[in-house]
Parts: sequence; C-alpha cells; structure tokens
Amino acid sequence: MATLLKAQQANAKKSFNADSKEKGKKRAAPEAQSDAMEGVEQTKRKRNKQRVLMLSSRGVTHRMRHLMKDLEALLPHVKKDAKLDAKSQLQLLPELADLHNCNNTLYFEARRNEDLYMWAAKTPNGPSIKLHVQNIHTMDELKMTGNCLKGSRGILSFDPAFDGEEHWRLTKELFTHIFGVPPGARRAKPFIDHILSFSVVDNKIWFRNFQIIEKDPLQPNGPPQTSLVEIGPRFVLTPIRIFEGAFSGATVFSNPEFISPAAARAANNRARGDKYKMRQLENVERQRRREARRREEDELAVTNVFA
Repeated sequence: MATLLKAQQANAKKSFNADSKEKGKKRAAPEAQSDAMEGVEQTKRKRNKQRVLMLSSRGVTHRMRHLMKDLEALLPHVKKDAKLDAKSQLQLLPELADLHNCNNTLYFEARRNEDLYMWAAKTPNGPSIKLHVQNIHTMDELKMTGNCLKGSRGILSFDPAFDGEEHWRLTKELFTHIFGVPPGARRAKPFIDHILSFSVVDNKIWFRNFQIIEKDPLQPNGPPQTSLVEIGPRFVLTPIRIFEGAFSGATVFSNPEFISPAAARAANNRARGDKYKMRQLENVERQRRREARRREEDELAVTNVFA
C-alpha cells in the first residue's frame, strides 16, 4: 500500500509540473512578442549621435581663444584638442576626428595674427564650409545681463533665407549637426533655456545667443511673459567656399562677393599711398608757382643802393 501511495504521489507531481510548464509557455509567448516589438521600435528610432571636435591653429589671439571657450561652454558635446601645428596639412583633421570618435569638426584657422577663418566639416566624407569670422565679441567683453545653465541644450533658430538657395540649405543642415546638442550627449543637462540665432543679412550669417525668460523679473508673481535677453557671444560669418569632401574636394559653391582681408588692407594702403603721392605733387606744384610769381631783383632797390 505504501508503494502504491508513493507511486500515485509521484505521478501527481509529474502531471502538475507538466501543466505548469505549458501554462508558463503560453504566458511567455505574448511577453516575448511584446519584447520583440519593443526591440523593433528601438531599432527604428533614430538616435542623435553628433560629436564635434574643436581645435585651432597656431597664432590665435586672446580674442579668438576666448571665442572658442565661449563656444565650448555652449556646446557640451564638443571635444577639444590641441592646436594643429601645420596649416597646410588639413587632411590630418579627419583622422584626428576619427581618433576622438567625432563625426563633425570645427577648425579655427588664424592668419597674420588678425584674420580668423572657421572650417565646419562633416568627417570623414564631407561636405565642408570655409567661413571668414568678423566682428567678434565674447561674453566677458559684452557683459550682457542674460545667463544660461552651463551644459543646457539650446534651440536653433534659422532665418527663412536658409530655405532659399541650395548653399544656404546645405549650411543650415551642417550647422544643425554641429550646433544642435543631442539629448544623450555627455555633460549635457536636460534643460532648454537659450536660443542660438542664425540670421542672414547682406549675404552674411549673424550669430546671436539669447536667454529664454518665462517671467518678467519686475513682476515675479505676475502672469508668464516670455522674453529674450542676449547672453553672447556675437560674431559674423562670411561664406567663402563649400567643398564636396572634408577639408578638400571639388568646389560646390564659391562666393564671388568675398574679398580677402589681405586684399582689402592692400587696397586701403594703396589708397593712402595715392593720397600721399597727390600731396607731394601738390607741394611741388605750389613751389613751382611760387618761383614763377617771384619778381626779378631791381638794381635801384633800397637794399642795393644803401647796402
């Protein structure tokens, strides 16, 4: 009898385990399907993985260096590298960006200790834009009342002119990749409290940075009133050329109105030299007229008679 009872208990346990396994499989099937659907949605969802390498050439001035510091503070997804020694070896920049695991590059090139050029490129395949930087005003110099959290993300505001011609549309797309901070960037904070404005005036790009204020400081308990207060920095970009590759390749766009600063200074010096030459010619002509008007010496003059 004891053996029969043990056999019945063992058979009951086996049947119970089999039923529980079948129920677990039936329950696990919809869970596996939901997990698979979530995995497909994650694969479909695009992730913004923009990283920017920022570096400069030798010979930058203090104003240029402070501008780079301000941009680095505004863009938490920027990785800064040491200065590039040779200005003629721009083909090394895509390799440096690859070493730093970056897919965008901002390179500031200083010429003659007074001219600044900015290269904005997608690495390693391009395109790249060369721009001339003018009218630089840093945050420390402006001393504006606006302020924003360091590492916060900014809203990009582009002028409607960027949707017109093809080179403006390409510039807008490239600036969106470089100046747009991705949500999961390192050192980025989940706040949006400033606006980066890009405006086109006289075929030049004017950069401004504004703080978003949701309440009036004079009426902190009043109704919400959104306003903008400038923070800085300020600068103006003049497009020169757009290349098909990264820092090289065929020229996609060339600005016919651009005049290099060296040529402008040479024209100013030439104009000043022409003014000096005209002054010298006028002095010679004045001396000639003075000699022509001078009378001949009279023999009966008082000075000769009573000498």
